[in-house]
Amino acid sequence: MKTELEEKLTESTAHRKSRMSICNYVIRKEKINELTAIAFSSSNENHVKAFWGLEFVCEKKLKLFVPYIDAFCETLPLLQNDSAIRPAIKICFFMVKSNHRKNGISLSTEQEHNIIEVLLDRLIQNEKVAAKVYAMKALFVLSKKYPWIADDLKLILAQDFPDHSAAYQSVARNLLKKLNR
Repeated sequence: MKTELEEKLTESTAHRKSRMSICNYVIRKEKINELTAIAFSSSNENHVKAFWGLEFVCEKKLKLFVPYIDAFCETLPLLQNDSAIRPAIKICFFMVKSNHRKNGISLSTEQEHNIIEVLLDRLIQNEKVAAKVYAMKALFVLSKKYPWIADDLKLILAQDFPDHSAAYQSVARNLLKKLNR
């Protein structure tokens, strides 16, 4: 028998309203543990939908996600479904942005290195543009702490620039300007 959250995930869609409904339910009912368990299990039929909801939870209340960051870092390199990869990379962006702030979350050095490795891999692999855009934005934030990332990021963006869409090129152009200052 399915839990209430599993039922809600089964009935949910990719529409923003549906994903926000999952997010609000998880926060209100304190179901983050169940949501992460489903999201991190790629064999679960609702794995992708759980990531959609998790993205919104992390955007609204990132601190709820802190106890699950190690498990998330283990899951990240194993993700294969594009529909799960994009929200996972966006969650990485939320985490590194918050980690960079004074009263944000704190990532360990090991967690940062795991995230950096995955982001660089996703950026050079044949991923969809949205995942690449969030990967490059997250790497840019991390380059403030790890200057070597800036060099790698400049090289990758310049090399891949002509082969990508206008959306990719626009973000890459803006980041390259910032990196070259």
